This record gives sequence, C-alpha cells and structure tokens, in this order.
Amino acid sequence: MPIRPARRITDTSPKNFGMFAKALGMEVDLIHLELGMPAEDTPQHIKDATIAALQAGHVHYSDLQGLPELRSAIADQLRRKNALDLTAEEVIITNGLTQASFAAFMAFLDAGDECLLLAPFYPQHVGKAELAGAKVRIAPLDASDRFSINRTLIEPHITAETRAIALINPCNPTGRVYSGRELQILAEIAQDHDLLVFSDEVYQDITYDGAPHTSIASLPGMKERTITMGAFTKSHAMDGWRLGYIAADARLIGPCLKMTSSEVTHVNTFVQHGALAALTGDPAILSGMIDRDRARRDLVVARLNQMPGVHCAPVEGTIYAFPDITATGMTSQECADRLLYETGVVVEAGSFYGAAGEGHLRVCFGCAELPVLEEAMMRMQRFFNSV
Repeated sequence: MPIRPARRITDTSPKNFGMFAKALGMEVDLIHLELGMPAEDTPQHIKDATIAALQAGHVHYSDLQGLPELRSAIADQLRRKNALDLTAEEVIITNGLTQASFAAFMAFLDAGDECLLLAPFYPQHVGKAELAGAKVRIAPLDASDRFSINRTLIEPHITAETRAIALINPCNPTGRVYSGRELQILAEIAQDHDLLVFSDEVYQDITYDGAPHTSIASLPGMKERTITMGAFTKSHAMDGWRLGYIAADARLIGPCLKMTSSEVTHVNTFVQHGALAALTGDPAILSGMIDRDRARRDLVVARLNQMPGVHCAPVEGTIYAFPDITATGMTSQECADRLLYETGVVVEAGSFYGAAGEGHLRVCFGCAELPVLEEAMMRMQRFFNSV
C-alpha cells in the first residue's frame, strides 16, 4: 500500500497565506501591512524576567496546565477586567492563541458537527474545524450596520448539527468591538440552540476611544458554555514568544487539557516567567503601547478616507482598518494585487476573510512605525488618485 497522508490532511481546505505568500521573495521595496505583527519590541522587563528565569534554572518540566503563579495572575486579571469568575485551575497556558483555539476545536467538535463562523471570519478557524472532522457554516454579520451582530442574519444558518459559534471580539478583520447588546443577542442564540462559544479575545486590551470590551462568558448563563481564549501576542508585542491561554469553566477545561498535554506536554517553562512579568509589570508600559497604536490608527484611517473611492469606518479596536473600496470598481483581490505590484504596499484582500469581506481591504496599521505608515499611505494615495 502506498504511503499517503491522512484524509484529515487531503480532504480539508489547504492552508492559505494570502498576500503574504504572493509578496514572499519579491525583490522590491515592500511595505508590509498584511500581517498582524506588532511593530513594538517586547518590553524590556518581560525580557529581563525571562533571562532571570533561565539563569535561575527554570529550564525543566513544568505543570501541565502552566505555571500556577501565571495561571493565578491570569485568573485575577480576568476577574478584575473581564468580570469572569474563574480560578487558576480553570486556566491552561498554551502556545499562543493558535494552539488554544485548535485545542478547543479538537476537544469539542466531532465528525459531522458544524461550527458557525461569523463573516467576515478568521480563515484559520476553517482549517481547525475541518481537522476536527467538523463542517463550517458561515453566517454573515450585518454589513449595513458596521458588521454588527444581527440575530435575523445569523440564526437561519444554525442547523441540528451546529455545535459551536466562533467569536472574535474585538474583531479581526473589521476592527469592531461588539457592544453588550450585540453580545447579549449572541448569548441568547447560544442558549436557545444549546451551543458552545469559542471566544477569541486576543485584542481585548487594544481598544480606542472608550470602547468597552465585554467578555461574552461574563453574561448570565454563558460561563458554562464559553471557552475564552487570550494571548500576549498583540498587547505585549510577544508574537514570537507563542504564549496564550484558555480560560473556561472547570467542566470545559478537562477536555482542553487532554488536547494540550497530548500535543506539547506544556508550554516552554522559562518564557512563562516573562508572561508573568507582562501581567504584573507597570501598567503604564501597556497603555503607552496602546497609545502608539492609537496614533497609528488615527493616521491610517484619516489618510484612507482622503483617497478617492475609499471609505474607512471608525476602528474601535484591534490593529486593523477595513476600508471599503467598492466605489473603485475593483474587486478586493484585484485591488490588493495592484497595490502590491504597482506600489509595493502589501495589504490583504477582504475576500480572504470570506465572501462577506469582498469590497474591502484589511490594512494592518499596528505593524509599522509612523514614518513607514506615512510612506505607505502616500503610495496608496497616488494609486487611488490614478484609478
């Protein structure tokens, strides 16, 4: 019998890296605004704590769920900032939010189940659901109302096989921070149809203009049916550190731990000391980083709205703008391709996030310093002036 990959590999959607893959290897002066990679360096106190942990010999096996003191600090923060009544035993440290969500999908989705994605959706969720044997169903957000949560648009896509809804709040790619009213609508849908919610809250600290972030698990009746996931990736510029977490009711944590401990045993020991320093360090460091992201946002949104055929809605959170370019007559992919090849500015086509993203671009303003963003906006301005 010939050697072949498992059907979970051959029969599932291929991994797609979008415009990043197209730009890879191009020997021109590119400005990369397609990846959600923070422009900031990891703060020094986090590096120092990690170095000290190495020097102190924290280089051996650790707790399967993660360092108890780190889990305790995360639980304390979630109680204080997210109104989540959780203990350290209800937290698992993971290799970034990617492993957190993969473990959750694998732990709670079976072959034949369906997982509902809210569109525009995060493409990685498609592959994770499919690898678990589940099918993905797409429910559109309300594009006429800033991609808001609308029960009449979502509920018709729920079937007897639907087991879970994947939520990203604040939302990548749209930049929305969902209101308490919107989350209550989603909570009612989940309870009425007995669904689990996978809640990706990696951008919870990156909000602007007083937009309040609410964890859906804090709403009545939702703790027992929500797996909340976070990470240090964006807020603390620790994307290369691969540090995230799962936080959920004790009845949900056990299945997730079976997945994470089978995958990696536990997360790298000494970097967890860096994560602890991130949580317990001077809060002014985090607020300063967010202030700089706000300045980047202000520049990019203002400049995009000066370009012919482009309209950019306000960005309430995350590090992404999601401008509408339908007035140009170009498709999202055509526009992204032309920007790459004609200006050297790399942005992602909105259609990368599903059909609901058509007519938009995703522009990451958090991945570059202001002078680089100025140059990118100048190149894009010349392009849109000419089309």
